[in-house]
Amino acid sequence: QVQLVESGGGLVQPGGSLRLSCVVSGRTLDNVAVAWFRQAPGKEREGVSCISRADSTYHADSVKGRFTISRDNARNTMNLQMNSLKPEDTAVYYCALGSWTRSHGRSRPDHFAFWGQGTQVTVSS
Repeated sequence: QVQLVESGGGLVQPGGSLRLSCVVSGRTLDNVAVAWFRQAPGKEREGVSCISRADSTYHADSVKGRFTISRDNARNTMNLQMNSLKPEDTAVYYCALGSWTRSHGRSRPDHFAFWGQGTQVTVSS
C-alpha cells in the first residue's frame, strides 16, 4: 500500500522558515512527479510546487523565490523549503505523487494519484 507522511509543519513568525518533508512507502519515486499543494479554510486546493521525473520544476507565482522543492529518490523523500513566510502562507500542506510534466504548465490535483494527509503550517506573530 502506498503511503505518504508529511512532517515539519508548525507555528512560525512572519519572515521565518520551515522545511516540510514527505516520506513515501510502498513504492519508489522512480518515474513519477512529486508535488506540494496547500489548502486554507474556505479556499480551493492550490498547487504550490512540483518537480517532474525529469527534474523540471514549477512554483506558483505566490511562492516563487521563497519556496524550493526537492526530491531524494534514494531515500524516497521529498521536501519543501519555505523561506520568508507570510501570513497568507497559512494552510494545510499536502505532498503528492503523480504524472505532471513541464508540458502541463501549472500543477493541478488531477495530475496526482497519491496524497498525504497533510501538515498544518501557521504563520502568525
